[in-house]
Amino acid sequence: MTTVAENRHLFYIPVMGTGFTIDTPLRVARFGITSVISLVDDILIEQMRKYHSEQAGEPYEAVGDNDEDARACRITLYLDLLDRLVQKQVKQLKAEPFSPDSDIVRYFELLPEGRVKRLYREMLAENEPREKARLQEHLRTLIVPGGIEANIMAKGDKKNYREGRELGSEYSDALAALRGFARSCLRSSVEISAGMNPRLYTYLTQFDDFYPDDKGELKKKVALKVSDLRSAEIQGRFLTKRGIWVSEYRIESGLNCGGHAFPTTGMLLGPILERLKNQRQELVEKHFPIYNKALVAAGRPEMDSCPAVIYTVQGGIGTSAENGLMLEYYKMDRTGWGTPFLLVPEVTSVDDEHLAKLVNATEQDVFLSDSSPLGIPFWNLRNSASENARRQRIKAGTPGSPCSKGFMVINTEFSEISICKASRTYQRLKLESLDAAGYTEEQLPLVKAGVLSKSCICHDLSGGVKIKYSIEPDATPAICCGPNIVNFSRLATLREMVGHIYGQGPGLTPPDRPHMFLLEIGLYVDYLREELEKFSLEMSTHKRDFFEEFRLNLLEGIDYYQGLAEKLFNNEWELLRGELAAIRDTVEDLALEPDSV
Repeated sequence: MTTVAENRHLFYIPVMGTGFTIDTPLRVARFGITSVISLVDDILIEQMRKYHSEQAGEPYEAVGDNDEDARACRITLYLDLLDRLVQKQVKQLKAEPFSPDSDIVRYFELLPEGRVKRLYREMLAENEPREKARLQEHLRTLIVPGGIEANIMAKGDKKNYREGRELGSEYSDALAALRGFARSCLRSSVEISAGMNPRLYTYLTQFDDFYPDDKGELKKKVALKVSDLRSAEIQGRFLTKRGIWVSEYRIESGLNCGGHAFPTTGMLLGPILERLKNQRQELVEKHFPIYNKALVAAGRPEMDSCPAVIYTVQGGIGTSAENGLMLEYYKMDRTGWGTPFLLVPEVTSVDDEHLAKLVNATEQDVFLSDSSPLGIPFWNLRNSASENARRQRIKAGTPGSPCSKGFMVINTEFSEISICKASRTYQRLKLESLDAAGYTEEQLPLVKAGVLSKSCICHDLSGGVKIKYSIEPDATPAICCGPNIVNFSRLATLREMVGHIYGQGPGLTPPDRPHMFLLEIGLYVDYLREELEKFSLEMSTHKRDFFEEFRLNLLEGIDYYQGLAEKLFNNEWELLRGELAAIRDTVEDLALEPDSV
């Protein structure tokens, strides 16, 4: 099995919303588990810094909205606080006796199989006191905390103003977030997601921590969330030409994920990973000379050897067998487990009401929505308080949300200064404009529904944590779980979930759960069907060629899985082959008529 390090975990907890993982490092980092927090909501970040400072007995001085460089300062101070508190936790953990209920025992019990786990078992079996003590002291030196990583959405990069005057480009949301991370004392990775932002990528070059130090090590690393090898190649080349090395490529399923979804043109996860497995070394070898040339041009020393690169995957993984497939067959270094951890209260922040809703969620409750003001498909929980409130406002004749945070004010359709598509102002103006827009009787209801579907996710995604910590008891949380949530039907402890991931305890999913690859194909078939319906109504943003390319990519992916099923799934392959054949017939039928122009 591939390992990043023998005393590290083989999974990480991805960013979820703005609030679900906002303080997850304080819950899991001391156990060697890496997690990712969102840097979107600096207002929430400031509230969390106040809360955790007070809990830890640390001094707290507020950073006000109008303070100089407030967004970056808030982020730096919070990340530094997390780092100090985790270091304190680890120091305490290392000093604990190896008693059954101690965190140090929990640390080693949670580890995957490997050399360190075997050494721990050897210590447990040792009866001679002096040798047992020696082994325990050695084990203490092997403890490594999990990473405190941060996510920046490349598309969430609105301009900012003060007293009606636009601030410089370095004060945009994404650049300010990067500056906040870069100035922190973390030795960690920043994950950049949601597409390519050349201005943000170029801004990385302003910070020394992203360049090698005297020992050739990177204090701050870049992780890119990408959809496929081509995306990794393009974005990686852009950065290496500027002297910035990409230390991790995170492949995510385009549809079988949580939060914002970025559908491919029908390219499925399995074939994407197969290409990556076969060409990952070639990718690094192509980028390294470009990187060294850029370092020299910037007046920095060349690297003697290529910096490390790891490849990880996330999106819909739900069983230990699927986890093993990613690590062993596709040679991924780690896997991302997001949505299932929403049902682990000691890890993520979900309020009690929505924990119950997630436990009971069905396929009808979790849907790919138009809720995001960014115009990107967004996985949503239909009966969340946020969705209920949105529908209630429409019923009352006052659609739209009060724009209290403004992280998604990117639309200039009705004003020079951007507003948010989820806001009351935008929805009122847009609805008033529709009658004169020339829509047909079939189109108009769908367009109106699209306008009204937008919700204030930048505020509501922090609702769960604010209720949990009594920051905003009457918040109306939005829940961005992926479709994988329907396969988990009870709350779990951290130990239970980690055991489920590694196959070291009772499984948490039903035995008849469809394989993640089949689930993803189904999502893409549904997506294609919906896009074809829009095309028939002349409401699609896609050209005719898109649909044929999409369909052919799906068929190619199905053929790939049929060959893989016989190779990897032993006695189950006949069943899988039959299911894939039925899906193929469905996809064959999803084609535009020759006269549909």
